[in-house]
Amino acid sequence: MDRTERLLDLVALFLDAREPISWAELREHFPADYMGISDDAAERKFERDKAELLELGFPLTYIQGDDERKDGYIVDRDAYYLPEVDLTKEELAVLYAAGSAALTSGAFPGRDDLSHALRKIGFFAGNALPTPRVRMELGSEQDGPQLAANLESLWDACASHKWVQMSYASPKRPDLTDRKVDPYGLVLRRGIWTLVGYCHLRQGVRTFLVHRIRSLKANTARPRTPDFEVPEGFSFDNHVASSPWQHRFHESVNARLRLTGELMTRGASLFPGATVAPAEDGEGVLVELPVTFLDGLLRFCLQLGPECRVEAPEDARQRVKDMASRILEKHAPREEVAA
Repeated sequence: MDRTERLLDLVALFLDAREPISWAELREHFPADYMGISDDAAERKFERDKAELLELGFPLTYIQGDDERKDGYIVDRDAYYLPEVDLTKEELAVLYAAGSAALTSGAFPGRDDLSHALRKIGFFAGNALPTPRVRMELGSEQDGPQLAANLESLWDACASHKWVQMSYASPKRPDLTDRKVDPYGLVLRRGIWTLVGYCHLRQGVRTFLVHRIRSLKANTARPRTPDFEVPEGFSFDNHVASSPWQHRFHESVNARLRLTGELMTRGASLFPGATVAPAEDGEGVLVELPVTFLDGLLRFCLQLGPECRVEAPEDARQRVKDMASRILEKHAPREEVAA
């Protein structure tokens, strides 16, 4: 029996067992593998198999017996099986539609895993799911076979913690640069895929727009051994902006906005993470938040209309007035020119 077949048989044996399996019983189940050799050699062979199973995410452990159970190996079923997710038909439909949209976008990593998950949702939901009529549009820069291939390669490299070598077209430099990067993960924000990882050239965590990667190759040496570990406490939100005002173009400043009318109840959803409190004068609510790209915030506020007013910092009030004036000038009717 080859090793792959033996590992699969071990998984089946342990999942089917209702009590711990002793080392003696294991040798009886696999006489061609763990018997006919010395005890030390058999134990070393099983230790290698057990390490392989643990690396694959199979939570095999050894327990000391008591009055109710004997000594032996057993699977921690709480760690192995995912908990039941009790979703309504409507929630399943939304989840299925979102997954289908991502799958049809043309560039989404983990396509095989996503397809398998959607088939399972469809099987269990039966006829409860409507035919999805959505498509995730990622824009012209986020389309094409090269981007899809790079996303798949990065997906695998992130999962296996293997560094990648890539040629990158930075918008700040005229020439391509070669980068060796430890890929921490991928982020999709506002239709743009971003790779976040440790750049060996810059000696620090950097972000890379995936559609600007011109060539990519993952390290294939020692495929079962990780090249790096993601730092404890690492957060993508510290490196990839969720909102326009979070782009790290300037030093952080505190901004204050006043929301009135229909916007009063939407402060937390419009400005995630901000502090929202009723205004002391009773006119609406005040929203306070840190900003590293003030113009991004001001443009967003202009889109919300007169029910969103900028109150601080002082120079922001003048800047938003200037922006509004330029908009009015662009849309002001032109005077007829006399013939």
